[in-house]
Amino acid sequence: MTAETSQTLDRGLRVLKLLADTDHGLTVTELSNKLGVNRTVVYRLLATLEQHALVRRDLGGRARVGLGVLRLGRQVHPLVREAALPALRSLAEDIGATAHLTLVDGSEALAVAVVEPTWTDYHVAYRAGFRHPLDRGAAGKAILAARQSSMTEPGYTLTHGELEAGASGAAAPLLGVTGVEGSVGVVMLADSVPERVGPRVVDAAREVAEALR
Repeated sequence: MTAETSQTLDRGLRVLKLLADTDHGLTVTELSNKLGVNRTVVYRLLATLEQHALVRRDLGGRARVGLGVLRLGRQVHPLVREAALPALRSLAEDIGATAHLTLVDGSEALAVAVVEPTWTDYHVAYRAGFRHPLDRGAAGKAILAARQSSMTEPGYTLTHGELEAGASGAAAPLLGVTGVEGSVGVVMLADSVPERVGPRVVDAAREVAEALR
């Protein structure tokens, strides 16, 4: 801690991070031990966070992340979308296919930014807000592949006909971006994805990740 930082705010943020990392909540005692502070301090932190709906406590007294966090989270998508657009535009124009940024939303993949190429005679119509299961389509499968490995350099995933008949997709996961789990990809009307597309998608995912760091 430096003179310019707030110890109370720091502890409150640490509480939220600890709660976000558990599915079953934490007791006051558990939080006290993890934070290295006494129970009175934890009670005060939880009471303040509860007032803002950022924390809730169940009947057993275990603290969990509150619904107020969702309201804050909704403001993340526009910021992420804005940061990703330059790389997506470049990708769409270079490949001549619809480029997209997809983020995890619960058990689904959610397209939060889409850019269509300007020079093609036809391309796949793919809209921001489109959802699909994580285990279908290149965007979701790229995210799942990143979860299941310890990759430090992104690979890419190719699919065909999983979300739309006749359409093929390529996607690469975003890596090294704290708090953001997603992928960058393209979708095109083709029986297969040209060889150069996969590496180009990887480059775009790396550009987006750097913009978000």
